[in-house]
Amino acid sequence: MRTTPGSWRSWLRAHPLVSDSILAVVLTAASLWWILATGPAEAGWLPSAPPRPADALNLALAAACTLPVALRRSRPLVLAVAVCVPETALNMLHYDPGLSAVGKLVLLYSVAAYRGLALSLIALVVFLFDYVAGAAAGILAPSWTDHVIVTAVLLLCWVCGRAVRLRRAYLAELVQRADRLERAREADTRAARAEERSRIARELHDVVAHHVSVMTVQAAAARKMLDVKPDVARDALTAIEEMGRTAMAEMRSIVGVLRTDGPAERGPQPGMDDLPALVEQMREAGLRTELSIEGERRSLPPGVDLAAYRLVQEALTNSLRHAGPAARAWVTVRHEPNELTVHVEDDGRGAAEESLRIGGKGHGLVGIRERVALYGGVLRIGPRIGGGFEVHARFPLKHSPLTDSRPTNSPLKDRA
Repeated sequence: MRTTPGSWRSWLRAHPLVSDSILAVVLTAASLWWILATGPAEAGWLPSAPPRPADALNLALAAACTLPVALRRSRPLVLAVAVCVPETALNMLHYDPGLSAVGKLVLLYSVAAYRGLALSLIALVVFLFDYVAGAAAGILAPSWTDHVIVTAVLLLCWVCGRAVRLRRAYLAELVQRADRLERAREADTRAARAEERSRIARELHDVVAHHVSVMTVQAAAARKMLDVKPDVARDALTAIEEMGRTAMAEMRSIVGVLRTDGPAERGPQPGMDDLPALVEQMREAGLRTELSIEGERRSLPPGVDLAAYRLVQEALTNSLRHAGPAARAWVTVRHEPNELTVHVEDDGRGAAEESLRIGGKGHGLVGIRERVALYGGVLRIGPRIGGGFEVHARFPLKHSPLTDSRPTNSPLKDRA
C-alpha cells in the first residue's frame, strides 16, 4: 500500500514519541559530528579557554545534553533542569559542547509549549541562572553582546513555546464551544420534536374524542330505536357514517403532517366561524345546545381561533358524555376589544359525575389547559352553581403569539 507524505505526517502526529526520538537521534548525531569534525579550536564562542581534544567523556556528556529531547513532551521541566549538569561539566572540563545548547533550547521551548505559565517561567529562570553562574565563575567569558544574544535567544524560544500553547488552548476552546453548540442544537431539536408530538397528540385527541363520542351516542340511540322506530335508527346510522368519514378525513390531514416522503395535504383548520356547525352536530347527537355570540365579531389570530374552537368542542363532548340524556348546554362567546371570552356550561348530573369529569384520566382537560396556557389565557373549570359543569376561558388577544412576538408572563390559572 502506497503512503503519502500527508499520511506519514498524520501518523507521526499520532505518535509523538517516535518523532521526538527521531529528533533526538538526529540532533545527537549532528552534535557528535560537530565535535569530531571541527577538532580543537583556538577559542570558543563563550568558553573562557580553548577546548580540549575530544574523547569518550566529551562525547558522552554532549550526548547527555541532546538525547533527553526524546522525552521532551512527557518530562520537559525535569529534563530541562537535568541537562544543565552535563553542559556545565562540558564547560568546566573545557570540552567542546557541540550542539548541547540547541538541546537546551528545544527543552525550554517544550516546557513553555506543554506546561503552564509558572513551570515555563521556572525553566527560563533556571537557564538564565545557569548562564549567569557560569559567567560569574569564570567558566564563560561573554561580552555585553553575548549577554544580549543569549538573553534574546532564550526569550525567543520561551515566547514561541507560549504562543504555541496559547494557540493550542484557543483551538481546543473553539472545538469545545462547537461541541456545546452542537449539543444545544440537538437539545433544541429534541424539544421541538417533543412539542410537535404533543401538539399532534392534542389535535388527534380533540378530533377522535369528539367524533367517537358523538358516534357512540348515535349508535346507542340507533340500538334503542331499531325495533320501535326504524326510520329514526336509519337516520342515526347515517349520521354515524357521516361522522366517521369526517373523523377519518380530519385524522388523515393531521397524520399527513408526519409524512416524510412528500408534502402533506393540509386543509383549513376549524375556527370560531365553524361553531354553528359544531353546535348543530351536538344537537343531532342529542345534546340540546344553544349558541350565543356577543360583541362585534373580529378576525382572530389563527392560533387563538383554533384553541377556542377546540375548547368548545372538548367541553361539549364532555357534556355529551357525562351530562345525561336530558341535559342542556349553553355556549357563550364574547368579543371584546382586547379579549376573547368563551363560556361553556351545562345543567347535567350531580357531584359524582362532576368529579369524574374533573379527575378523570383522559387528556381532554389537559389539552384545554395547554392550549389556553399557550396563549397566555385564564382558565376556570369546575362545577356550575345550581348544578352542572362549566368551562370558562379568557384569551388576551394583545398578548397572543401572532400579535405580539414577546413571550407572555401570564401564568395558567386553574381555579377548579
